[in-house]
Amino acid sequence: MITGSATGLPTNEAEVIAYLKRHGEKDMLRFLTAGSVDDGKSTLIGRLLYDSKMIYEDQLAAVIEDSTVHGTTDTDFDPALLTDGLKAEREQGITIDVAYRYFSTDKRNFIIADTPGHEQYTRNMATGASTCDLAVILIDARHGILEQTRRHSFIASLLGIRHLAVCVNKMDLVDYSQEVFERICLDYEGFAAKLEDVDMHFIPISALRGDNVVDQSENMPWFQGGSLLYYLERVPVSTDRNLIDMRFPVQYVLRPDLNYRGYCGTVASGILRKGNDVTILPSERTSRVASITTFSGEVEEAFPPMAVTVTLEDEVDVSRGDMIVHPNNQPHVAQDFEAVVVWMNDEPLKLNGSYLVKSTTNLVPATVTDLKYRFDINSLHRVDAETLHANEIGRVSLSTHRQICFDAYSRNRSTGCLIIVDRNTNATVGAGMILDREAAATSHVDAAAEPKSTHIRREVSGVSADDRVALLKQKPATLWLTGLSGSGKSTIARDLEQALHERGQACFILDGDNIRHGLNRDLGFSAADRTENIRRVSEVAALLNDAGLIVITSFISPYREDRAKAREIIGPDRFVEIHVDTPIEVCETRDPKGLYKKARAGEIAQFTGIDAPYDPPETPELTLKTAETPVDQSTTQIIAYLEEKSILAD
Repeated sequence: MITGSATGLPTNEAEVIAYLKRHGEKDMLRFLTAGSVDDGKSTLIGRLLYDSKMIYEDQLAAVIEDSTVHGTTDTDFDPALLTDGLKAEREQGITIDVAYRYFSTDKRNFIIADTPGHEQYTRNMATGASTCDLAVILIDARHGILEQTRRHSFIASLLGIRHLAVCVNKMDLVDYSQEVFERICLDYEGFAAKLEDVDMHFIPISALRGDNVVDQSENMPWFQGGSLLYYLERVPVSTDRNLIDMRFPVQYVLRPDLNYRGYCGTVASGILRKGNDVTILPSERTSRVASITTFSGEVEEAFPPMAVTVTLEDEVDVSRGDMIVHPNNQPHVAQDFEAVVVWMNDEPLKLNGSYLVKSTTNLVPATVTDLKYRFDINSLHRVDAETLHANEIGRVSLSTHRQICFDAYSRNRSTGCLIIVDRNTNATVGAGMILDREAAATSHVDAAAEPKSTHIRREVSGVSADDRVALLKQKPATLWLTGLSGSGKSTIARDLEQALHERGQACFILDGDNIRHGLNRDLGFSAADRTENIRRVSEVAALLNDAGLIVITSFISPYREDRAKAREIIGPDRFVEIHVDTPIEVCETRDPKGLYKKARAGEIAQFTGIDAPYDPPETPELTLKTAETPVDQSTTQIIAYLEEKSILAD
């Protein structure tokens, strides 16, 4: 390696040890170069490596030789060829894939991501930016700010990069004009005012000539802000790392023998110490850290990005995808949330399509339930859209098939990021930044909330409830049939309606399919939409009960909490919960609509009993075992109960 600029090299064992210790304690800065095509990103990195003496002699010789064939600088040395290593890149003179380079100075270690500038490869740029602390945004002094400059700056901001080194490149082609530099700085500041919480530092450079890259330029005495390397060595990034929120996603359960159970993973954020009280999510079981072990042996504490094995003092159920956290500092645990997504696939996003979501160590089926809007890259305005195409960015609602643990990306990059995977091809089709849970929650109706209008009041009917009971010779009630698809709910509901009608009782069925054809046609099958579906049905059932009718509902209604709210809306004295209890094996053999078969094949997402949960009633008023009891006997059981409770006249 060329080391001509190195000074103070060690000459004895003590100095060698001290030298290695000093360099081993240096911190790491990960940064990327971004900008439009031909703004000079690869050239800048090549110049940075060359002038800092970080190139092996044989590598330099190879680049000089290749420069005569593939070079674009009309010189015997093209710095861009140090990073543009793909044949297609050299033929076209552009960067296609992300190239990573490592170098070190006396003050810091660096990992550089050279990302593509072409719009077609924006997805590659987002990939490179996902792990970086700083972005070097290059702008061609001749052309100023272009669409890709805005796009890459916006993506860097979305990905939580708070430090931007804005380098106005090719100053040698505009005669090192201070006026040109200051005009571009003003234009960029006006655009960047719309970005969230970014720290900008402007530097005029010539990557090809080396002006203000490693050494201060003699051609621009009017700029005294230091070179790019001077800035990179000193920009503070350690405070950007989250050492407050302890998050340890479990990747693997280590069980070498009967006496040892360890939980392996990488500390995502915060500090994990031996003896800490911890909570395991989503089960919310608690324990205490017994030991923390690394490859080198046991340690007292662990911090990002250490890979460790943790043991707990108690025998608790912990598996891959669970997260170990502090009891008083917990992430969100939910199925429904919103995220800003960079779409990376040539096939556009499919609303209500089934995908896989990878978040920390979780890989779960998920559905994109809504597209709120798409971002206009030029103006950063929000525009309505029906889908997202390749390289477009939008805000979406996601619903996973089971609960996952996450933080808002703005708070914790490690637990707030996700990728979206195509279930058929296993291709990564999108990358997302999760928004704060409260942002997603605002889109759902709160059953307890006051009406939005303030100019309404409840009207009281002139016909009393007792008058209706005397007229109809029955007490109003809602018979809430709940159970898995194929359990027999709808069949029993229809038979019960017929039997009650023959007795002269006034009744009406609210069937799940019928409701979704009209009143609830705007709802999908996410957890939030299921909850809203049951809320609306409950309100309708309550109104029909007020009219004196007996209401028969036939809904899977899988969540215990939703049925409890239905009881509250309808009234405990009117609500009769009937559990149509049928084993899923029996339901699958019936499968009247072929839904189980489609769910098993992955054609239907979030199907209750397959990849979505069902909470059976704990204390239902009635339980019907339809695997053992014929439909007419189930109807007889219900009518007998109604007579016993004096809902029906004898």
